[in-house]
Amino acid sequence: MATTFIILKPDAVERGLVGEILGRFERRGLSFLALELRQLDKAVVQRHYIEHKDKPFYDDLVTFLTRGPVIVGVIEGPSQVVEIVRAMMGTTDSGKASPGTIRGDLAMLVDENLIHGSDSPEAAEREIGLFFPEFRLA
Repeated sequence: MATTFIILKPDAVERGLVGEILGRFERRGLSFLALELRQLDKAVVQRHYIEHKDKPFYDDLVTFLTRGPVIVGVIEGPSQVVEIVRAMMGTTDSGKASPGTIRGDLAMLVDENLIHGSDSPEAAEREIGLFFPEFRLA
């Protein structure tokens, strides 16, 4: 078994889509090891998205992620869980996301696209450590 990390962004919470999105993962057979509703602070979001620091959308991204509550979570599944979750999410640009994906079915804007998921096992480990420092992976 392997783990990955997700954030249901403020737009998902505001639009009442948390149950719909989490249900998709459950129906796929994935398990939640941790789920928590949080109001993220600026410092944590800046550390989380440090790779985007010099990009023009960085400040807007930090502002967006801190504007309201989010759901942070750890998902467990087979060894390819990162790829499974990424495929379920769909491409970042919701206008290009395939039908059947979370973003393809539910997102309306490229910069408010409902969900973040780790893009590699290494990123998942880093992100889980950042948001759930008490969480120890076996």
